[in-house]
Amino acid sequence: MGRRINKVKLFVNDNEQSVLVAKDLEIELIKYGFKIVNRNYDLAISVGGDGSFLRMVKETKFNDKIYYIGVNSGTLGFLQEIDIKNTTDFVKRLNCDEYKIEDIKVQQTKVITSNQIYNFDSLNEIVIRNRDFNTLKIPIYVDDELLENFSGDGILVSTSTGSTAYNMSFGGSIVYNTLGVLAITPIAPLNNKVYSTLTNSVIVPNNKIVSFVPSKEFKDLFIQVDGVNKVIDDVIKIETLIGDKTIKCIRMNDFHFIKVIKNKILQNL
Repeated sequence: MGRRINKVKLFVNDNEQSVLVAKDLEIELIKYGFKIVNRNYDLAISVGGDGSFLRMVKETKFNDKIYYIGVNSGTLGFLQEIDIKNTTDFVKRLNCDEYKIEDIKVQQTKVITSNQIYNFDSLNEIVIRNRDFNTLKIPIYVDDELLENFSGDGILVSTSTGSTAYNMSFGGSIVYNTLGVLAITPIAPLNNKVYSTLTNSVIVPNNKIVSFVPSKEFKDLFIQVDGVNKVIDDVIKIETLIGDKTIKCIRMNDFHFIKVIKNKILQNL
C-alpha cells in the first residue's frame, strides 16, 4: 500500500456522457472527504475511453510521484478499469484503502536525425511507417544484433500494456501486462521469393534496445506514438526500450489481467 490519497484531479473527455459521469464521481469523492484540485494531487482519474487515459498520462508527463486510474465511459476501455456503474463502490474502496498499486513500465524512444534528437515516452506503442505510406524497408536490431531486414507496410513496437491495443489488431501477441517487455509486430510484411520477413511478433525483454537504421531512401518516416502522429525527416536511427521508468496505477483488489482479457475480448463469444 502506498501513501494515503487526499487530493484528486479529474481528466474528463469532452463528450456528454463523460461529463455527466465526472459530475457524479466528483460528488461521491467530496462526500467521502476527498479534495478535487487542479494542482499538487495524489491521484489522477481519467473519465472516458483509453484515449482519455493516454492523454492524461501524457499531460502529466508520466509522473511516477502520483497514482493513476481510469473510469470507462467509452467502449472497450482496456486501460479504464472502473465501469461507470461501479463508481460509487470504487470511491468507497478508495476511502477504505481497499486497492493495490501496480507499477506499469513506460516505453522510451529516441529518434535521431541529422540535426535533432526527439525523445518520446509511451504507454502503448510506437508505429513506424514510410512517410508516403509506400513499402518500408528497414533493418531491425536488438542490442546491435541484426534481427531482420524488414519489408512491409510498417513496424509496431508495443509494450505489455499496449499488447491488447493496436498490436492485437495486427495479430500481435497478448502479453501479460506486468511483464515489461516489448513486442515487435510486423504490419503487412512482404513474403515472397524476393523478400523474406518475419510474420509473427518477436518478444524482447526489458533493457534490450530495439533499433531501426533506415537507408538513405527511407529516412523520411511517419511515426505514431500512442496514437499521436508525427512526420520526421532525415532519420538516422530510432532506439526504443523498456527501461526503469514506470507509472503507478491503482488496481482494485479483485483486479486480474486474465479476467480483463476474458471480459473485454471474449465476453460475447
